[in-house]
Amino acid sequence: MNKKIGFIGGGNMGSAMIGGILSAKLADAAHVIVSDKQQSALDRLSETYGIRTTTDNITVATESDIIFLAVKPYLYEPVIREIRESISDDTIIVAIAAGQTIARIESLFERRIKLVRTMPNTPAMVLEAMSAITPNENMTPEDTAEMVSLFESFGQAEIVPETLMDAVTGVSGSSPAYVYMFIEAMADAAVKDGMPRAQAYKFAAQSVLGSAKMVLETGKHPGELKDAVCSPGGTTIAAVAKLEEGGLRHTVMAAQNACSERSREMSGV
Repeated sequence: MNKKIGFIGGGNMGSAMIGGILSAKLADAAHVIVSDKQQSALDRLSETYGIRTTTDNITVATESDIIFLAVKPYLYEPVIREIRESISDDTIIVAIAAGQTIARIESLFERRIKLVRTMPNTPAMVLEAMSAITPNENMTPEDTAEMVSLFESFGQAEIVPETLMDAVTGVSGSSPAYVYMFIEAMADAAVKDGMPRAQAYKFAAQSVLGSAKMVLETGKHPGELKDAVCSPGGTTIAAVAKLEEGGLRHTVMAAQNACSERSREMSGV
């Protein structure tokens, strides 16, 4: 890919994406530019990746073929109004913020644009993101395939209809927080049983990582994999019974649905 890639916003998510794109050699450092109002963020990115940086969003807009809007949702309107006259008709805009619909972003640009609405998650920082991608009607199949390749450089990516974006926010966009809470609780229990905390975090986190790989790589239903660990009258089924007693499944479903509902509220849907 010889296209110039720009990021408006140099926070953790933008940094993770840049690292993945460069590692996958989808672009070299000379073809990546990022803008941010915080000079400290730009200095960190320049030192880490050797990319060009600027405090001027319009510079990114005029020089880039693909622009990632890696800013908070409340900044979308002022940033878009600032750059909308500086992009070309073939520039691809990549939106990564929750609650920002295709229709709203198109209305802010007040012109025909190529746009993809996406929802990555923070495991992009370790190249294990799960990302959803929704192209608008101006994106060609080739454009969309290019976007999938970019997002797969820092994890997995799937094309989804925009109607599923709120569900995506619940099941992958925000879910790392739920998983971190589960790992923390597992580690706390191990510490209560006498294990040193650092070791407890490692045991808990690796168990979650390995279990997730089992689901992805075996293709088996999670219930089947759970049953395989539960010996009759054994230790695991005793733990599972306690989780059921505490309403684990109901609580997780309710929490995730609350997340999706909040995303709908932010979208105005």
